[in-house]
Amino acid sequence: MSKLNIEPELFSDIQTLITQAKQQAAVAVNASLTMLYWQIGQRIHQAVLKGERAEYGKQVIANLSEQLTHDLGKGWGKRNLQYMVQFYETFPEQQIVHALRAKLSWTHFKQLIHLKDPLQREFYAQMCALEGWSARTLDDRINSMLFERTALSKKPQELIKLELQKLATQQSVSAPLLLKDPYVLDFLGLNDHYLEKDLEDAILRELEQFLLELGAGFSFIARQKRIQLDGDDFYIDLLFYNRQLKRLVAIDLKLGKFKPHYKGQMELYLRWLDKHERQADEQAPLGIILCAQKNQEQIELLEMDEAGIHVAEYLAVLPKREILHQRLQDAINSAKNRYNPTLLDGSDPESSQSGLDRNK
Repeated sequence: MSKLNIEPELFSDIQTLITQAKQQAAVAVNASLTMLYWQIGQRIHQAVLKGERAEYGKQVIANLSEQLTHDLGKGWGKRNLQYMVQFYETFPEQQIVHALRAKLSWTHFKQLIHLKDPLQREFYAQMCALEGWSARTLDDRINSMLFERTALSKKPQELIKLELQKLATQQSVSAPLLLKDPYVLDFLGLNDHYLEKDLEDAILRELEQFLLELGAGFSFIARQKRIQLDGDDFYIDLLFYNRQLKRLVAIDLKLGKFKPHYKGQMELYLRWLDKHERQADEQAPLGIILCAQKNQEQIELLEMDEAGIHVAEYLAVLPKREILHQRLQDAINSAKNRYNPTLLDGSDPESSQSGLDRNK
């Protein structure tokens, strides 16, 4: 009996259906296991440990682990059960876990429960769900202190909560969630002495990495975008589009310290883009000035944010993590004190009036 040749299209369609079914099954299994681990953590915490008697609790977990392993096999070690309890304690609201479980694996949650700041943890959870980060990518983002480098982290807590609620409920991304300071460009491999053209060349050479550093939704449009005004030529160093924000993003590269006249230059670019390049369904263009150093007081007095311009430093060489962490923490504290000067007297930020009203 001769073998019947199967049409390639038929084979491809069947193969696709099988692959999709397997993926859907894997997602369903992951979601069910995540919910199971949360329920186990809840049961141990509330019904056995009751949040008290730590030493007794350890013994209970050890005995429970031994019995479960004997009856059910691997996967129920003491450490795993402790993770489940910590999972419940960190995410006590079931509806939040239910909303995230289809997009975040158990490995994701184990990484998140080690974060102490609830707002930081929620930022990573929501961005991970939105962008589909792998567990390894999430780990990289945490290690690079992504949250601390966002413009969002410099806002008062009330504003951060509002932005994260909007992200969770509407899947709506705002500029403070994506804009960073500083931008880490250590992957460019620049030496001690380089020109602006060298910086631009290096970015174009490592464009994929640069797009990852910029964040979600960025796509490259042009280098040295030419603008003609009254017979004069001007050039935007780099032009991008962000599909999350629905905005053109102009980037100006500067080697030295920020200078006030950079504002006028960027405003010219943004107004030209708004007039000649902006589509009907897009938001107003956004400008990013990347410089080696900046003076925060000058930037505040110039009201750069109100002009749609974000000024940020870039790091060609990544400092030690402790140094970067301290620098970012100082910047966050300084920014929040500017929003709310009463914090300078040591009062509780939760009980004091924030800068919320000024940012409506």
